[in-house]
Amino acid sequence: MTANYTPAEMMTVTAARALSNNMTCFVGIGLPSEAANVARMTHAPDITLIYESGTIQTKPEILPLSIGDGELCESALTTVSVPEMFRYWLQGGHIDVGFLGTAQIDKYANLNTTVIAAKDDSSVKEGKTSYANPKVRLPGGGGAPEISTNAKEVFITVKHSTRTFVEQVDFVTTVGFGRDGKVRDQHPQIGRGPTVVITDLCILKPDPDSKELVVVSLHPGVTKEQVIAATGWPIKFLESVTTTPTPNAQELDVLRTLKEKTARAHSAQGAV
Repeated sequence: MTANYTPAEMMTVTAARALSNNMTCFVGIGLPSEAANVARMTHAPDITLIYESGTIQTKPEILPLSIGDGELCESALTTVSVPEMFRYWLQGGHIDVGFLGTAQIDKYANLNTTVIAAKDDSSVKEGKTSYANPKVRLPGGGGAPEISTNAKEVFITVKHSTRTFVEQVDFVTTVGFGRDGKVRDQHPQIGRGPTVVITDLCILKPDPDSKELVVVSLHPGVTKEQVIAATGWPIKFLESVTTTPTPNAQELDVLRTLKEKTARAHSAQGAV
């Protein structure tokens, strides 16, 4: 009997499955953290999760609200300084995967977590979004730009909508493959960049030649038309698109228990 699950659960479990045991993963807050910890609690118990605040091999029982959440430090094997985290672990080539989320992503997997431009801002088309007067100011890049260039590869997980999947991001906070898809060709010393994008509708991977994101797998029950309607550019599909495997009962139980414990803990903290 197939377990019932939501699109959000499908996305998280699929993202968790992209991680494997013995990986060293630099984890972003939000959806990446959720997926990474589900992986740790299921098929990848020996994965090393690292957060930007310097916590290494952290094993939180609840999901952190930020990189400064005490749960990360309390459950970590050790905590190092932020300079050591970036200079030794990240820039030293010790990170297998950087796992990131985003507010905007374009067809070349560039990420924007800095500003959203006003609709009438013509500078967007010129790649010169007004940083001083945006429609919305976002939290910023944090360590994501460095993760994208120094991790051996990058996984991205994000909900699929035209608001997020735009033809050209308003601001390149974190480079994927650049505005033309060729940036990494000019800098072979940096990592491979984004190798997979996992959403609540499908899985996308960059085309080996153009680096444009292509749909390689549709989640069960999702149609090509749904993905097209939720994407802000003429999305391409692999000739032989597969169907993403469904979550199993254990994965769903672990995810739901983790989220319930997180909600209770944060609710109690807020009541103090």
